[in-house]
Amino acid sequence: MFEQISGHLLVAFYVAILIAVAFYGLHRYILVYLYVKHRNDGYQPKAKFAQLPHITVQLPMFNEDVVAERIIKATCQIDYPLDKLEIQVLDDSTDHSADIARLACEQWQAKGFPIHYIHRTNREGYKAGALEAGLKQAKGEFIAIFDADFVPPRDILHNVVGYFADDQIGMVQVRWDHLNRDASLLTKSQAIFLDGHFVVEHTARNRSGRFMHFNGTAGVWRRSTIEDAGGWQHDTLTEDLDLSYRAQMKGWQFVYLPQFCAPAELPPEMIGFKQQAHRWTKGSFQTAIKLLPGILRSKHLSRRIKLEAFFHLTNTVVYPLMVLLTLLMYPTFFNIFSPFKSHSWGQYVFSGSLFVLATCSASTFFIVGQRELFGKEAGWKTLIYMPVLMGLGVGISLNNAKAVFEAIWSSIRRKPSEFVRTPKYGAMGSGRNKWRKDSVFTFKRLALPIVEIAFGCYMTCCMWISLWYLCGLWSGQPKSGWASLPFLMIFAGGYFYVGFGSLWALYQMNRDHAEVIAEAPEILST
Repeated sequence: MFEQISGHLLVAFYVAILIAVAFYGLHRYILVYLYVKHRNDGYQPKAKFAQLPHITVQLPMFNEDVVAERIIKATCQIDYPLDKLEIQVLDDSTDHSADIARLACEQWQAKGFPIHYIHRTNREGYKAGALEAGLKQAKGEFIAIFDADFVPPRDILHNVVGYFADDQIGMVQVRWDHLNRDASLLTKSQAIFLDGHFVVEHTARNRSGRFMHFNGTAGVWRRSTIEDAGGWQHDTLTEDLDLSYRAQMKGWQFVYLPQFCAPAELPPEMIGFKQQAHRWTKGSFQTAIKLLPGILRSKHLSRRIKLEAFFHLTNTVVYPLMVLLTLLMYPTFFNIFSPFKSHSWGQYVFSGSLFVLATCSASTFFIVGQRELFGKEAGWKTLIYMPVLMGLGVGISLNNAKAVFEAIWSSIRRKPSEFVRTPKYGAMGSGRNKWRKDSVFTFKRLALPIVEIAFGCYMTCCMWISLWYLCGLWSGQPKSGWASLPFLMIFAGGYFYVGFGSLWALYQMNRDHAEVIAEAPEILST
C-alpha cells in the first residue's frame, strides 16, 4: 500500500514538472505567433537631427590579446564625423593584452582619431564597472557599446542614430551575426539558437509592446536613459538585462532593428560555450530575483508586459527541471509502474511525456528564425539539426542548472559574482587560445563533465531497458515502446556530446598550456 501511494506521488511530481516545462515550451509558440503577427510592423525614424549628435563608442575588454587590435581598427573605421565621435577603450586587462590595446590606441591617435585608452587597476564591478567608469569621462550624448569579439560595420552609427530623434527612445539594438557560423557543428548549433532569439524573440517582444533587452553589445544608449534608470549596476552578471528592465520600467522605449547587424565570433569549443551559457543563465536568474517582484507589483505596467517579463526572466528554471525529469525517468516509469506490460498506462505516459518534451523544444521557433534569415529552403533544412539542437539543450542543462542554484545562493548572500569572460580566438573564431593561466586539469573542471557523461550512461541504460522490455526484444513480441527510443537517444547523446566535448576541450587547453611552458618556462613566474 505504501509503495503504491509513494509511486502515485512520484508520478504526480513528475507530471507537475513536465507541465511546468510544457508551459515554457508553449510560451515559445506564443512568441512565434507574436512574431508572425508583428513582423511587418517595423520602426521608422519620426524625425531627423538637424546636426548629428556626439556619440561615444565604448569598447570594454579584459585580456583580449587576440581580438583587441581588430575591434579597435574596426571601430576607428566607422563612418561618422570625427568631431562628433569619441572612442573609449575600457581595458581591465591584467596581462600583456593591455600593452597590445594601448599600442593600438596610440597608433590610431597618431592618425588623428579621437580614441582614448582607459585602464583600470582593478576589476571592481567587472564589465558594468568598466562601463560606468567610462561613462563618467564620456563626452557623448549617446553611448554605443561593442564587445571585443565584434566587428562593427562602417555604417552602424548612421543606421541607428536617426531613431533617437524621438525623445522617448532610450536604446536601439541591432541583430547579432556570426563570423564563424559554419566552423563546426557546435558553432552552427549556437548560431541557430541565437538566430531564434534575435529574429523571433526580440522582434516579437519589441513590436508587440512588451519589454525586450539590450544584449550587452551591438547597441546604442541615450546617456540620459542610463542615468535615469540608475546607471550600470554590478549585482548581477547580466548588467545589460538588469539596466534594460529598469529603463523600461521608467517609461523609456526601446527599438530593435533586425535589418541591421553586427558580426561576432561564437565560442568554437565546449568549455567556452558552457562558460558563456553559465554566465547568461546565472545573471538572468539574478535579475529575476532582483527585479521581478517589483515588476509584478507595478500598478502602471500592463498584464501582458508582466506576463512576458515573468516568462522572460524565469525561463532558466527549465534547466533544473530538465535535470529532475532525467533523474526521475527510471524510478517513475521503469521501476515503480513497470510499464513492461503491454499497453500499460505507465507506458503511454512515459512515451507521451517524452513527446511533450520534444514539442517543448520549440523546433518551430528555430525553423522560423532560419527561414526568415535565409529563405524557405534554409528553414526546412534546420530540421536536420533538430536532434543536435535538442541534444545540446538537454546536455547543457546540468551546467545551467548549476548556474540557477548559484544565482539563488549569491542573492541570499548578497555577494557579487565573478564575471568569467568568454574566451576569444580571433580570425574566424576557429583557432585555439595561445595561453591561459587556468588551462590545466583540476577536479573542479573535470567534475561537471564526468557527471554529464554519467547522465549519458544513465540514459543509455534507460534506452536499453526500453529497447529490451518495452519493445519486446526479450520476448520476441513487438510492443509499443519504440516511440520513446528517439527521445532517449537524444537525451543520452546530448549528455555525451557536452560531457566528452568538455573533456576534449580541456585536453586541448592542457596541451596548449604544456606547449607554452615548454617554449617559455619563465612565463610561470609572471
